Amino acid sequence: MTLAQDTRVPLTGIFPVAPTPFTADGGLDLPGKRRVMDCMVDQGVDGICVLANYSEQFAVTDAERDQLVDASLDQVAGRVPVIVTCSHYSTAIAADRGRRAAAAGASMLMLMPPYHGTGLRADENLMVEHFARVADAAKLPIMVQDAPLSGVPLSVSFLVRLAREVPLVRYFKIEVPQAAAKLRALIAAGGDTIEGPWDGEEAITLMADLDAGARGTMTSALLPDLIKPIVTAHLAGDRKTAAALYAKCLPLINYENRQCGLRAAKAVMMAGGVIGSDAVRHPFEPLHPATRAGLLEIAEDLQPLALRWGK
Repeated sequence: MTLAQDTRVPLTGIFPVAPTPFTADGGLDLPGKRRVMDCMVDQGVDGICVLANYSEQFAVTDAERDQLVDASLDQVAGRVPVIVTCSHYSTAIAADRGRRAAAAGASMLMLMPPYHGTGLRADENLMVEHFARVADAAKLPIMVQDAPLSGVPLSVSFLVRLAREVPLVRYFKIEVPQAAAKLRALIAAGGDTIEGPWDGEEAITLMADLDAGARGTMTSALLPDLIKPIVTAHLAGDRKTAAALYAKCLPLINYENRQCGLRAAKAVMMAGGVIGSDAVRHPFEPLHPATRAGLLEIAEDLQPLALRWGK
């Protein structure tokens, strides 16, 4: 059994989101996707997440989704664990996505609570059932993505209930305001049921979240090779080193989080020869030339592997 299949080993460290490359005319670039996965493995990541929001999962068709899962898992070939995001309002569709991901070799699923637009949500009992049915279909550990995008408030008490009633729900990626406070409260209330308290949101609150007890982080693919030493040092008890390394990375993390969003990793990967185009699908807009220049200027100073990998 490879590490990528062994769900008994708690997953910690850095598991960045893989971007989905498109050709300049908007087509799916599967060879580029394979290069992205190789680059990310070479970044020294502990694992990879595919089809997350930063993968533009909402901009691909169902058929493209299946192609992306197959290409990603095939290219990684068990070198690191792969998390597949299966979020959907429909429980049946989310469960089917989970089942397919498990069959392809995924190590974990990531799910947001069911939502659609600003007003279509499920109550807490139905949310528990939603996660339970997906868990039953895939029989893989599940990470709850607690992010403002869904507009669904997930209280600490509900997350603990979810972990207790659906044992495969073990991991929690907290991306809401005051994430550190929520992580700290979640760990205190949930105890051993909270196997994986994780940070997210491009590591913009990483140090505070690690201080609060986060054991993993899900960043973008922009600079995980520079963020991993921060996580490694902090988990080893060397906060001083972690803080110094974080201070060096923070300008680029901030620029990504506040100015570029999911387009940052693509822009740097294109500049670094990983992919041929940093195109995003409409209604996303390409980066403004001045914003791109600002991003690349900071990246040049730090030299993340994504900027050098294909040169």
